[in-house]
Amino acid sequence: MFHVPPNFVRFTVIISIQIVILAFGYGFLAVVAYFEYLAPSDSVCELMRSHPGELTMVVTLMATVLSVTAATLFTLSVKEALRHRMWKPISLIHLSTGVALAQGSHILKHRYIGLTILTLFIFGMLRLLTAGWTTLLTPTYFMWPVELNGTELDITGSAFAALLREEFLANGLTDIQDNAFEIIDIGGLLSGVVAAGFSFGLPGTFNFNGAKYNVSTQGVVPTIEAFSGSDGVPNANGIRLGFSGGNVTVNTGVVPGSYSNAPIPQGFSTNYSMSQQGLTANVGCRAIDSNETQYLWDTNNSYVIYTNAAASSSNSITGLRLWNISANCGSNTSTTYEYVTMVDANGNTSSSGSGFLPSVVCPEPMNMNQTYTNFTIFTQGFYKYGFLQASVCEVVPLLTTPENAELLSFIASVARFQSINSQGLTSSTIGDTLYSIYSSTAIGSINNNLNDTRVYLELEDYWRGVVEFSATFLRSGFMATGSFPNNEIPNNLSSQVTGTMFISTIGWTRWPKNSPTYLLATIPLTIITILTLFCALYSILEAWKEHQDRLKEDQERAKLQAFAGHRRTHRRAHFDVSNTLHLIMVCAAGDLVLEDFSRHGIKENEVAMVSLYESEPGVKPSRKRFVSEPAVVSPVLGYIRFLLGLI
Repeated sequence: MFHVPPNFVRFTVIISIQIVILAFGYGFLAVVAYFEYLAPSDSVCELMRSHPGELTMVVTLMATVLSVTAATLFTLSVKEALRHRMWKPISLIHLSTGVALAQGSHILKHRYIGLTILTLFIFGMLRLLTAGWTTLLTPTYFMWPVELNGTELDITGSAFAALLREEFLANGLTDIQDNAFEIIDIGGLLSGVVAAGFSFGLPGTFNFNGAKYNVSTQGVVPTIEAFSGSDGVPNANGIRLGFSGGNVTVNTGVVPGSYSNAPIPQGFSTNYSMSQQGLTANVGCRAIDSNETQYLWDTNNSYVIYTNAAASSSNSITGLRLWNISANCGSNTSTTYEYVTMVDANGNTSSSGSGFLPSVVCPEPMNMNQTYTNFTIFTQGFYKYGFLQASVCEVVPLLTTPENAELLSFIASVARFQSINSQGLTSSTIGDTLYSIYSSTAIGSINNNLNDTRVYLELEDYWRGVVEFSATFLRSGFMATGSFPNNEIPNNLSSQVTGTMFISTIGWTRWPKNSPTYLLATIPLTIITILTLFCALYSILEAWKEHQDRLKEDQERAKLQAFAGHRRTHRRAHFDVSNTLHLIMVCAAGDLVLEDFSRHGIKENEVAMVSLYESEPGVKPSRKRFVSEPAVVSPVLGYIRFLLGLI
């Protein structure tokens, strides 16, 4: 008949609880590794963020309970294993080592360096249990990435070129320049000013259609609903080239299967990193050299068209001068722009209070049959803007292909509109931009300490910002609600949009390959669990052996009918080897004789061999005592014997 060893239930409970704790630790790691990102519900996350102190207390409390439980189970298993081991001869130094482990402590004996390292190692593992559990269970703030994709308007292909040509022909390109371009006057100006100033350390943020842009638009329209701009619905005349603001069509969503199996939280905040089709330009500005005869720039054709000497007393306009600014745009084609500036009654302009900065865009985008890949801007400053000599800027949009004649025509038209309308009666916004940015970021006056390189860098950034904004305006107009049937951009007009949404939340993330912090945190728990199982299984095996020995003794007792004179193997469980009082009692009850406290005596006592003896059942009072055994000559041999005895 199968016999259950004494205390088998206790050992089973110890093993079961320790395995459950270990399984919880590794199971938690497995769940986080499987989901990659794990966060509680949004309400719980908000509670964690609102009460960080309470969160730390709860996590620390849980970690402490788990670590104390694991440590307690370990010490119980060591007590039971050592109690069974003491029925066999054991040296006092090994006994004190076992007692230290049963008490969760360590020994420091330089003569027994092996035992010292062993106890220090286990002692350290016990102390690291709380730190390990705290590392595992503490939630941290992280960015949850979610892949996105979608479509937007493709302004670089032949399909959009054909659509833009239809819009030009339907409205008339001249009419578009004269009327609808006024809508982008402020936006283009802001984009140019911000782009010019940012390179020199000035703030670079501006708004257009409800969307905020940093430095410049880069020719894009936000494809995320929360950042796409205005919610207003434009009227029938407020879309495409007549765009005056309103909601734009957004077609971006989460890529199926690109995120973890855990539900995506709403999070505390959301950031996006999108890869979209943009538009920018390489712009190079420089002074026109006297030897460059191909650049014919004429600013000498001007005359007074209005005078009123009496107006000087009433601060009204005293006179107006008409300027015919012309440039040779190639093939002996002369392009002329007209400007009007304010003068005094004698036809003179104040050199300090007034400024004139005319520009001419070549080639003139009036002929729909033109095909070109870049355009040129001539400009020169007078009076207050006299620091800018006759200059030429070559603008090369980076998305230019032979299919983009209409797109470049539009961009050049925007540049023409900006160059003409930026000049007022007494000043130019382009000139004021160059003047103010230079004066606020350079040392010394622009008139006395001029750095041509800085001025031309400002001018290049300004026109680059205008070009990029023109593409943003074009996309916004053709992506506006109502621009296409059912607000769906046709496939032949679509380009792919990809990106990542980063959700700020709190929870747990899978550890990176180069930093397995979570795995390192489980090492103390794993080691303590292995030692606990080893000690518990050793106790079960020894208890089974004791039971077999008792059966043999009972058989011999039945034959011999003699019970006295030999040692019984019946064991009692109430002896606690970690209890100092119990140890004193067994020492006092036996015939153990030890040396004194001298250095030699302590060495002799450490190698003294003892074993635990218990009186026969039925004998009153029941006693346990130490019995002296033959000493072990070598401490190393004794250490080996200690380990072999456990095995």
